[in-house]
Amino acid sequence: MVKFVSVGKIVNFHGIKGEAKVGCSKGQQDFFLSLDTVYIKENDTYTKLNIVYAKPHKNLMIVKFEGIDSINELLPLKGNLLFVDEEFIRETLDEDEFLIDELVGLNVFDNESGKKLGFVIGVSNNGASDLISIKTVSKKVCLIPFVKAIVPVVDIKNKKLCINNLEGLLE
Repeated sequence: MVKFVSVGKIVNFHGIKGEAKVGCSKGQQDFFLSLDTVYIKENDTYTKLNIVYAKPHKNLMIVKFEGIDSINELLPLKGNLLFVDEEFIRETLDEDEFLIDELVGLNVFDNESGKKLGFVIGVSNNGASDLISIKTVSKKVCLIPFVKAIVPVVDIKNKKLCINNLEGLLE
């Protein structure tokens, strides 16, 4: 079964010729520009939309979809999320890149002692870097920067993440 991942949202129209203003995650415009097709979900069915062109515009993308040539044809799609096949995304990831849903649930260990410290409950971004939310064994929730110096080991296959537990990091 094909699994889809959201890559943007049609937030509004641009002009009257069917162009869409699409919002996507910060820093993901280059990825969006590499797409030829996206899918839109309507009533539990994913419908393919071919991209004629996409171009950055301020902090959004202006996207022209094949077969949508007027504002009236685009308006029913406003507010819908855009998806791509998860496998396509996996093919484009670098060695040290991961999907957020792969990180959530990983057990967290001290890189030096091997002691279990907790598990990942979420990933967020503060504008400067990604942050991992960890629920510690003492039930505290802590945010740590998701950078190589602090998180040197991510082992998706064995469902573990090792951190350099600097003093005060998980307190």
